[in-house]
Amino acid sequence: MIIKIINSILILAAVFMGFKQGWAMISGKPEMVEMFGKWGFDKTGLMINGAVTVLASVLILFPKTFVWGNFLMAAGILLIICFHLLSRDLKGIAIELPFLCLNLLIIYLQHPFKS
Repeated sequence: MIIKIINSILILAAVFMGFKQGWAMISGKPEMVEMFGKWGFDKTGLMINGAVTVLASVLILFPKTFVWGNFLMAAGILLIICFHLLSRDLKGIAIELPFLCLNLLIIYLQHPFKS
């Protein structure tokens, strides 16, 4: 029971962070435009990436789409990690790794309302 409560809190944290970052990409926050701009993303590409991130956040909430949502979220984080690797930005990699591990941990613990 305690594991399900902890997992529920982790899921809500991942959904909140994913939705927040996705919305920042969709709305074109200057920090996001700057970070993704150095990797060749234009405004349209940034909006598409943000929409996928928001979609992944919503999919995590439902037991039937839980794994797909986490997979999309982890893939987006892995994409950002790869871009940081290309630019040899170890600080950026260190920032993104806990979020990738969070998604993998949530997948391992499974959805708390899965029957």
